[in-house]
Amino acid sequence: MTRDTNRVLAHTGARYPILQAPMGWIARSTLASAVSRAGGLGIIETSSGETANCQREIQAMVDSGLPFGVNLPIRFLKDEAMLRFVCESGVRFVTTSAGSPAKFIAPLKAAGIVVYHAVPTLETALKCVEAGVDGLVVEGSEGGGFKNPEEVSTLVLLQAIREQVDVPLIAAGGIVDGRGMAAAFALGAEAIQMGTRFVASAESPVHAHYKEAIVSASTTGTWMLNTRSTPCIRALKTPFTQTIHEAGLMGPETFNGIQGVYFGGDMNAAPALAGQSAGLIDEVKTAQQIIDETVAQFHAITARLGAMASARQFG
Repeated sequence: MTRDTNRVLAHTGARYPILQAPMGWIARSTLASAVSRAGGLGIIETSSGETANCQREIQAMVDSGLPFGVNLPIRFLKDEAMLRFVCESGVRFVTTSAGSPAKFIAPLKAAGIVVYHAVPTLETALKCVEAGVDGLVVEGSEGGGFKNPEEVSTLVLLQAIREQVDVPLIAAGGIVDGRGMAAAFALGAEAIQMGTRFVASAESPVHAHYKEAIVSASTTGTWMLNTRSTPCIRALKTPFTQTIHEAGLMGPETFNGIQGVYFGGDMNAAPALAGQSAGLIDEVKTAQQIIDETVAQFHAITARLGAMASARQFG
């Protein structure tokens, strides 16, 4: 696909259809700028609730001249200050999540901003398209962080949504390289979003202990936690999360120590959020390496599949 035919590239201005997920406290300008310079699309988070800090990070990206986006997690925004700031700051691409985007679409579009909403189910996807979003981030249950307790994998969710909508889809959950990207495109995606892979990147601001825990994790190295309540999350298996897993529930104080995990390296201060794709990551790489290798592998795989199609063969 060229920029003329790939709608996500047209919407974002990025060189490659690869987005970095908006992880709270982590997805700031240091990581986002590295991803954007490498040809992907860095996203600035606002889920941390640090309004002034996030606004400074957004302004830093605006000043850089690099393509980027901002995530607005509706349920976690204290007021409309962040929405107003984004509409006035020159941001051109926004993903919304954690709630209905209906009230956000009109002001964002009036500001000339493209809006994609993150969805975990077909039903939510249909409602968002009806509400007028420009595209969808399709989040399978493999992904890390806040999840829908009714688990639907990226493999199934992409197919179900693509069958019923025609807006551009960004696949998220379980993807770390060109193999995952090629699979997502085969199912109808026009871009991918990676979170756990970029947490374990050289430019990620998190502590080395967190990156090492991701690199050493197996494909069964995470748990879905708090599935009987809200919020449901996917996190690495640690003594801290084992207690939650065995209890079946977690209290509101569970995340009090999250910055101790991210920046202090204490893997038992709070849940260490990560996706099942941690089991596919075996080393810390730069954002440039991650994107270059993903793109090269994607093209190698699709070229092989194209040759098979041309020859009407299966191998």
